[in-house]
Amino acid sequence: WETLGRQFVEYEQVAPFLIPEDQQRRLLEFLPLFLKAWEQSAGVIVFPNIQLLAREVSKLLTKEIKRTLNGKPAEEARLALEQFLQQKGQAGDGHLLLKLVYLLSQTDLRTMWNIIGSGLPAALMQCLYLFFTVPLRKTSDDGETSEDEAQTQEMLVKIMLNMYKDEQGVEELLAADKLQSLIIATASLWDQCSHSWKVPTGRVLRTISKAQTKNSIVYLQAVDCIKIAVQNLFTLADTLPACDVCEAASIVLCFVKDSYPVSSALLTEFENSDGYQLLLKILLRCEGLQQNEGDPYLDEILDMLTCLTTCGKTELKVAGNIVHPQLPHFDFEQTRSSGMTVKNLQPFKVLQSVFQRSNDPHLCGRILAAIGTIWAWDRVNFFLLEWTLQPINQFTDIIHFKPHPVQVQFFRLVESIVLDLSYVPHEILKKVQYLIKENIVSFCTLTALQCLLSMTQKDLLFSDIFRDSGLLGLLLALLRKEAKILRKSGGSHLPCLKEGTEKELNIVMLKMVAALTARSVRNTVVLKDYGMVPYIKIFLDDECYRSATLSILEQLSVINYEEYMSIVIGALCSSTQWELHLKLDLLKSLLRILESPKSHSAFRTCSGFNGLLSLLSDMEGALQDPPSGQWTAVGQNCVLELVFYTLQGITAALHLDPVNSNFFQKNGLFEKMAEDLGSLGCFWTQGERQILVSLEKKRTFAEFLDAASCSSEPFPVWLKNCIWILNFLDRMVKGTLHQESYFKERKPEMGEESRDDKEVPQAQEEYPVAFKRPGKKLPASAYTLWGKPEERDCTIVHPGAVCVMVRLLPRLYKEGHAQLSQEIQCALVDRIQSLVKSEKSRQVMCESGLLSTIITSCQDAFCNESHPLHLPLTRVFEKLASQAIEPHVLR
Repeated sequence: WETLGRQFVEYEQVAPFLIPEDQQRRLLEFLPLFLKAWEQSAGVIVFPNIQLLAREVSKLLTKEIKRTLNGKPAEEARLALEQFLQQKGQAGDGHLLLKLVYLLSQTDLRTMWNIIGSGLPAALMQCLYLFFTVPLRKTSDDGETSEDEAQTQEMLVKIMLNMYKDEQGVEELLAADKLQSLIIATASLWDQCSHSWKVPTGRVLRTISKAQTKNSIVYLQAVDCIKIAVQNLFTLADTLPACDVCEAASIVLCFVKDSYPVSSALLTEFENSDGYQLLLKILLRCEGLQQNEGDPYLDEILDMLTCLTTCGKTELKVAGNIVHPQLPHFDFEQTRSSGMTVKNLQPFKVLQSVFQRSNDPHLCGRILAAIGTIWAWDRVNFFLLEWTLQPINQFTDIIHFKPHPVQVQFFRLVESIVLDLSYVPHEILKKVQYLIKENIVSFCTLTALQCLLSMTQKDLLFSDIFRDSGLLGLLLALLRKEAKILRKSGGSHLPCLKEGTEKELNIVMLKMVAALTARSVRNTVVLKDYGMVPYIKIFLDDECYRSATLSILEQLSVINYEEYMSIVIGALCSSTQWELHLKLDLLKSLLRILESPKSHSAFRTCSGFNGLLSLLSDMEGALQDPPSGQWTAVGQNCVLELVFYTLQGITAALHLDPVNSNFFQKNGLFEKMAEDLGSLGCFWTQGERQILVSLEKKRTFAEFLDAASCSSEPFPVWLKNCIWILNFLDRMVKGTLHQESYFKERKPEMGEESRDDKEVPQAQEEYPVAFKRPGKKLPASAYTLWGKPEERDCTIVHPGAVCVMVRLLPRLYKEGHAQLSQEIQCALVDRIQSLVKSEKSRQVMCESGLLSTIITSCQDAFCNESHPLHLPLTRVFEKLASQAIEPHVLR
């Protein structure tokens, strides 16, 4: 670099005294040395006189281009120019000069200014015009661009991009007439131009557009550039493919949009030349355009149209009428801002008109996205547009004609008015409700109703709005009709009865009614007054409808607990033996209602206790290992889950309710519970006497529970089931079972397979038991321990549950597992003994009849001194007997 620097200084010193030919020769001799140094230094230039070199090389290139083109007709000039710029070796200076300018144009701004000041911008624009407008006939068979041509094109375009992104570079173009000529050429010769130069020309013109100055705008306006271009595009729009017209029109529109911050002259010229009519024509021609075919330019036109909506001199003055009621936090005055507000309605009219006249999914979708963008710029834009052109209001009338994806996108846009703008558009909502009422296209009705459902879930105000508008009554009438159809089918669940969109529509209608009645006593009364309760409960049989149906019935309990209890308990008792999932869903609903103490009395009077115990009776033999009969088709985890929720329901109904507790105790329902649990199949029911063995080790009940939940412990399934049932009873003793969570929740969704036919992933550690496909054994990981029974003394809330444990004690036995059976029996007795440590707990247990339960249920062990359970049972008996005051108890 130092050597080159000295050589260039010498050139500068002698150049003024040389004739032009010698100057050019000396400079051209220097340039290959410069290129070699650049290549050897990995592209790093260390040259003090680089700006002067850039000016000299650029001047020489400009001079040679002019000499090459001088006096030649277009096609000859184009060929000569191409040969000049691609020549290499001693005879070719064009390629060398072009490469030097290409390298120097990427250095710094001051160097670029020297290049611009050489006159090169106008010369290269003339080159670009020739390359674009004069396609050469290819002599090669394939007609493809050669490597030299591609390299030359890349360097030429890069130089122009670097020059024209600077305002000074654009100003230099005004000395010639080629800029306006090239713009007009793109609008008139697009189908005749050189194909390989279309994209580069578009890139260069877009770069110039972004750097427009006041002088360049005056220049283009003076020659009617935009007017002529629009006129030419009108002609092209009738003949060219839509994607080509979009590409050409987007270039012209760039100059209109980018010039506006400097001057509105080109926009005015565009508007006066029917530019918006042109864009409407072009966009409508894009109907049915294959996806991604011309999409970048179509999207560019739509984006520029969207931007032009903010190009206006004055704010729009509109007088809107805010219809009440509105959401509490809505304040129209706060929506006003000085952001990007709509000031020009004409470009928006184009977007609106295209949407109304097109059914193309991509085109309509992009227009809806544009509307969302305009709203996002400034909240007031929604009101400015809706109070003038009423786009959303008018779109609602025709949305059912549009493709499904467009319908979904449209109703999301409507939904955003409420969710994002916090505004209730009453007029629009009336039209949406009319769509639902007419139900012309089921999918559109479904999507519209989902939109209203999202609004209803946002704020309680919509419960009143949609009741007063008649939507609630409409939905109830439709559901009554569907319920009658279901009832006529006799619960046969014919697959052809309701499938697809129609069934999903029923689901959303139920969800909507559930949302409208939630926290609204008035709407619940309307539902009841319509006589809908008998019809709503018909939907319980279908799992897809069940969740929403139960939500409605649970809301009904607010005004009438007895009616709710009668329906749910009646459904539980009338369900078949194998409808386990129906029972589970009903029990979970029942648990939610039993959280209110006011419901406990209704539960008792509606035979709730007997109803739940009958569920246990229906599961006789369900937990046998291995399963037998029809129970082989049912997963044992489902059975165990049903046992859990049944016991939870009983515990919840007894919780802090002395009347229910007394009723349950005096009517011998604890004894009934013990009998039903003992018949499940995991407890011993044979009459043979138990074989006694000596125990080598003894584990606590908590250790057994830990082992049952551990996959590495080889416990038989029957014993694991027994341990978990005893654990449920242990929690019931303490009155906490209804607060526990042992099973993973899963809500069925529309389109999923039935729970009985679908493989569900195994439970994670936080879930003790997960759903699995019936017929497969419960995985050990499903028994993850949720909580250990505490070894310390605890308050006994339901002593009858201890009696149940004692009654099940002798049934903890299985032939072939004598030692394991005896060990778990001892662990359970120890657990019972730990429950009666305090005087208070012994008194409570004595009053519950535990003494007589021990004698009657465990007579063999109690009366046989050699039995391993004799001693611990005797200790429990002695502790209890010390509290027995009345002689008849001891007798």
